[in-house]
Amino acid sequence: MGMTDADAKSSDQTPSPAGTVRQLLRAADRASLATLQREGSNGPAGWPYASLVLMAVDHDAAPILLISTLADHTRNLLQDPRASLLIDATAGLDEPLTGARATVLGRLERSDAPRHRARYLARHPSAATYAGFGDFAVWRMQVDSAHLVAGFGRIHWVAGADVLGQSGLPLEDRETDIVEHMNEDHADAIALYAKVLLGLDGDGWVMTGVDAEGTDLRLGGRVARLAFDNPVEDAEGARVELVRLVKRARAAESSEA
Repeated sequence: MGMTDADAKSSDQTPSPAGTVRQLLRAADRASLATLQREGSNGPAGWPYASLVLMAVDHDAAPILLISTLADHTRNLLQDPRASLLIDATAGLDEPLTGARATVLGRLERSDAPRHRARYLARHPSAATYAGFGDFAVWRMQVDSAHLVAGFGRIHWVAGADVLGQSGLPLEDRETDIVEHMNEDHADAIALYAKVLLGLDGDGWVMTGVDAEGTDLRLGGRVARLAFDNPVEDAEGARVELVRLVKRARAAESSEA
């Protein structure tokens, strides 16, 4: 599937509202989940109930959660699958209201797809200690719409179909191979991505995922997102983009020497 008109960038390379929402989703590792408090619970029925959840995303940027049926939010979803996720990228700003945040609305559905579980555990490796418990399951959001606030005056409602990016690409089947190859054979390149291109400190950054629009990195409890300049169509395109990025990093490092 190609990029839609809503994905196009303006002449100054500013992402479209849909593209900005997708960037926020891909970069986030957590969100505030709002569900409707169910009938028969200890809490007041029908009221919005917000909770913190860890999050990953599918290749098309659809949110993926790993949640327990013992939690109130999961019990609420079993009665009414409608939910929203607040993705907040304002941390660390002197003026938080100038930063970007998005509320993504949709229906959460349980998923038994191995890819969804693998993507989540790659993003949150410590979750492997409880992911196999009988009460835990992976849930994926079918995105209906999103509300973006990207600073003062930049407020948009975006259709869910425009938020989601490319899916069904060969990259989905090749992701594990690419990530393992980069971590095992090109740790030096990943270090350059983190240090030079993203300005991050620390040693030992690893790649946890790659999709049509970029790659995900992690060091301990820190996560980072390195975007490609242009979406890729397949595994070979991802290889070309990763090589181009490391060449850019080496050139930048040399110019600073």
